[in-house]
Amino acid sequence: MWTQERWAALAVLSIILLLSKVVAPIEVPLDPKIQQELKQPPTIVKQSLKDYIVDPRDNIIIECEAKGTPVPTFLWRRNGKFFNVGKDPRVTMRSRSGTLEIRSSGKPEDYEGEYQCFASNDFGTAISNKILLRVSKSPLWPKEVLEPVVVREGESLVLPCNPPPGLPPPETFWMDSSIMPIIQDKRVSMGLNGDLFFSNVLAKDANTDYSCNARFEFTHTIQQKNPYTLKVLTTRNVPETQPTFLSPKGLSSSKIVLRGEQLLLECIAAGVPSPNINWNKKGAELPSKKVKIENFGKTLRLLNVSEEDSGDYVCMASNKMGSIRHSVEVQVKAAPYWLDKPTNLVLAPDENGRLVCRARGNPKPTVQWLVNGEPIESSLPNPNRQVLGDTILFHSVQIGSSAVYQCNASNEHGYLLANAFVNILDMAPRMLGPKNQLIKVIENNRTFLDCPFFGSPLPLLRWFKNGLGSGLDGGHYKLYYNGTLEIKQARPEDQGTYTCVASNILGKMENQVRLEVKEPTRIVRAPEHVTQAKGTTVRFDCRVKHDPSLPVTVTWLKDDKPLSFTWIGRFRKDDEILTISNVNPEDAGTYTCTAKTEIDEHSASARLTVIGRPDPPQDLELSDPSARSVRLTWVPGNENNSPVTQFLVQFEEDRWEPGKWQNLSIFDGNLNSVNLQLSPFVNYQFRVIAINAVGQSQPSLPSARYQTSGASPDVVPSGLEGWGSKKNNMEITWQALKNTERNGPNLRYMVSWRRKDTEEEWNNITTTRTKHIIHNTDTYVPYEIKIQAINDFGHSPESNIVIGYSGEDKPSAAPTELRVSKINSTKVNVHWVPVDPSTVNGEFKEYKLYYWREASLIKGLKVNKTKLHKGFFTTAEQPSGILTELFPYSKYKMYMVVANREYEGPQSNPVEFYTKEGEPGAPKYFRIQRHTDVVHLKWDKPLEPNGVLIGYTLQYHTVNGTQAGERKAQSFPPNVTEYIMNLPNRFTRFKFYLAARTQVGAGEVYAVESPHFANEAYKEQEDIATQGWFIGLMCAVALLVLILLIVCFIKRSRGGKYPVRDKKDLPLDSVDHKDHDGSFDYHSDEDNKPLQGSQTSLDGNVKESDDSLVDYGEGGDGQFNEDGSFIGQYTVKKDKEETEGNESSEATSPVNAIYSLA
Repeated sequence: MWTQERWAALAVLSIILLLSKVVAPIEVPLDPKIQQELKQPPTIVKQSLKDYIVDPRDNIIIECEAKGTPVPTFLWRRNGKFFNVGKDPRVTMRSRSGTLEIRSSGKPEDYEGEYQCFASNDFGTAISNKILLRVSKSPLWPKEVLEPVVVREGESLVLPCNPPPGLPPPETFWMDSSIMPIIQDKRVSMGLNGDLFFSNVLAKDANTDYSCNARFEFTHTIQQKNPYTLKVLTTRNVPETQPTFLSPKGLSSSKIVLRGEQLLLECIAAGVPSPNINWNKKGAELPSKKVKIENFGKTLRLLNVSEEDSGDYVCMASNKMGSIRHSVEVQVKAAPYWLDKPTNLVLAPDENGRLVCRARGNPKPTVQWLVNGEPIESSLPNPNRQVLGDTILFHSVQIGSSAVYQCNASNEHGYLLANAFVNILDMAPRMLGPKNQLIKVIENNRTFLDCPFFGSPLPLLRWFKNGLGSGLDGGHYKLYYNGTLEIKQARPEDQGTYTCVASNILGKMENQVRLEVKEPTRIVRAPEHVTQAKGTTVRFDCRVKHDPSLPVTVTWLKDDKPLSFTWIGRFRKDDEILTISNVNPEDAGTYTCTAKTEIDEHSASARLTVIGRPDPPQDLELSDPSARSVRLTWVPGNENNSPVTQFLVQFEEDRWEPGKWQNLSIFDGNLNSVNLQLSPFVNYQFRVIAINAVGQSQPSLPSARYQTSGASPDVVPSGLEGWGSKKNNMEITWQALKNTERNGPNLRYMVSWRRKDTEEEWNNITTTRTKHIIHNTDTYVPYEIKIQAINDFGHSPESNIVIGYSGEDKPSAAPTELRVSKINSTKVNVHWVPVDPSTVNGEFKEYKLYYWREASLIKGLKVNKTKLHKGFFTTAEQPSGILTELFPYSKYKMYMVVANREYEGPQSNPVEFYTKEGEPGAPKYFRIQRHTDVVHLKWDKPLEPNGVLIGYTLQYHTVNGTQAGERKAQSFPPNVTEYIMNLPNRFTRFKFYLAARTQVGAGEVYAVESPHFANEAYKEQEDIATQGWFIGLMCAVALLVLILLIVCFIKRSRGGKYPVRDKKDLPLDSVDHKDHDGSFDYHSDEDNKPLQGSQTSLDGNVKESDDSLVDYGEGGDGQFNEDGSFIGQYTVKKDKEETEGNESSEATSPVNAIYSLA
């Protein structure tokens, strides 16, 4: 059976569970309008400390501030009784405040006591903490006469301080009569109670006196105790003693400390020598983050004590004589502290709620409820309120039941007091945000539409878009309890007008938000990292794409600082480009382009690295001198962002070429100290140039001079040779030594010579020049030559012996029995009898064959008779050679001479021979004139027939794109030079191959292709004559010809002489064109130009010709005459005889035509 108490407990639990589900307190917004209109019970916002100590010289201010609507009124209780402020003239209360001000005249001690403030309005009363007011005190030190303290050396000593009791307690410290602090260490130190402890006394301790001082914080005064005089009785041997504790006494003690405060434990021990103090905690480690060991290890300070800091703390004092321990049992108690502090509760009528007041402490605090400052037990009964220990339950609250509730949690160590009002409020919905707000957002961004509202009971809020729908929540939208609507990813279709509607039983109110979705701002071409040389121009791109309806601003930063732009500055900003001209090292850094609109921004950065020529090296120093070397050391200059790869060391000497700097050596860029190899007898100074990828630095300042000692030359003159400039001399030459190779003063050269293969003595001469001539020598005689350099210190080694020769003379004999064999069309074998070597009179060079083309065997063909030559170097007893690249079917003449380096000898017997017939060259030209249904082919004989022509071979085939038809052939006799071929249809195209033939065979092929005509190009020729443009053109040509004829007639009637044709009466000079191979060409360049074709043999590969009708016209507009003939450059055909006699092919023009008529 359940007792009545169990059923009651079950009922209370049921009520608590029910209320826990329906409690929904209203949060009152901080909107000023709401705060002004809202009726609220009082709330204490400022008050003085619970333990309030004041300076007696100042006015006493006891603070108490509160807010509420209506404005609260204030009253005070002192020592539990009503305090009538108006009856005491020294006490005033500030206007619209509960703060008391007590003037300082009189005795401030009369106002000491416990004060409590009450703030009240129509809806309740709030109370302050109980404020204990005390007046600070700083009493004088009691007068006393202190006898000198006598102590034996090595004994311990305690000098008591016993400061006068003050409020708050004073801070103590020790000084001597000279107001100098007493020096403290592990032997002498002050305890927590202010006493001065000596672990052992030394004789020197009697050299001063000791005075305890007390500093009072409020009055800023220091009180000094009469000083102690110390007399020390010395002894020869101070006995060593084990440690004993001076403070605390005994082996154990206990201490209580409150949670949140600091724990101070002290152990001071006596002994000789002075003991060391160590601390530990039984069963646990000392918390290193909270523990501080102070006062030379004698004090343990534990900050912000908590319950887990309880336990036994052990200090151990030890010296070499032994150790001793003291244990302190620490208990942590706690004044009450909040676990769940009651807060203000705003409810609508008929709503439920609760106030909770939970606190913890040691011992456990008791909780007392008050309402409007009075115990809740003595207040009027309220059926809608139920007190359950630390909780008050409210159900179905009604208007008029507003009140301020106080919770007091207390134990023996203190108390907590909290005010919390219960305000019963009814209010129609209010919109707190701006009306008709425009919000611009970036596409695809998370977007929030705010609609702050308030009402009591709490209104229901719904959102609508464009006035439609049943409320936005879920899916693309999310509605928060505070009225904010989230659009998870804004899209262009989300634009529109959104309406939020708040409603409760007292009414409803709505507000609108207009949403615009914009394109994001993006930098589509960002600046890129640049490494640029100093002095150049740098460009950073920043192309921005943004919503057209949003103005964009582009700004540039350098190293996060704005760049400034001026008209004359080096920094210039265009729409999308930052240009920096004449960059210098200070311009290096990170450049950031920021494109910003009113709702978003985008940034991109790039780094500029400015590289430049390195700065010159500095501080050149010479060290480690020796006869032919010295160490050069320097300090490299700034590399200017480009690593130094090399150092160039230059030197200048003041003896041979003063002022001229010359390169000495190049060293790796990571060196700054090098050993220089030097030449003797040079007064050096050095400079260094740094080199990087950009270029060379300026030279460094010169080093000090360094003079090397002299020595004999160690370099042999080079380039020694002997040769004859005349037939009876020999010139000996050599290259002079460099200035740095002289090695000493008075440099000269000793040249020695003698005839080779003789036992003659050496002839020699000493000279300062680089040339010596030996006269009256025999012709082409070998000599042995040697040389050495000499200065005042000695001579160099002798050079190797060089063979030189005296001068040459003309060869005295000619080759004999010159003849030819194995003659063909282009080459012939040559044979001769060699000369005696002694008749060459010099160094044999070659047998030189002179030959020329005397005539062609073809009647009337003029040839080039330029004399050519070919050398044969041979010493065979029966020499021979091959002469190639001759013209076929021609008459040649030749003779031979022998040659040395300077002269040629007499001519051999002349030889005449004839080359055989060969394959002909390509036709001179090959032209195509195409008409509507026929093709007219014209050609001319080859420029080089290379024999007697026996005819021509014409091959052709159709052409259809890349496909070729069956090839057909046709032959013509040598006197036929044209052919007309009918076309199967006007659209058929052909490719033609033409070659001339001799008895030897067919020659080079001339290949052309008939032009391709578009359909519109094949209009009937008779239609052209009826066109207006053609008639006008012909009329203009006729008029021009008539005018020119009249001018020519007038000129001729005056006796003027005019050429009928350029070069008509001039003989055709033979064109002496010599190919690289020595062959000849007897025709002119003009005649040699094929007409847009190519040549090869019929059986060989053919070089295709892109010949077309346009190629034969002037410019690109080729036209036809009425008969279909082509109007172009090649309109005049020379007759056969003229062509053979004059190879010029001159184009006919209207001017030439007029000359011909004249």
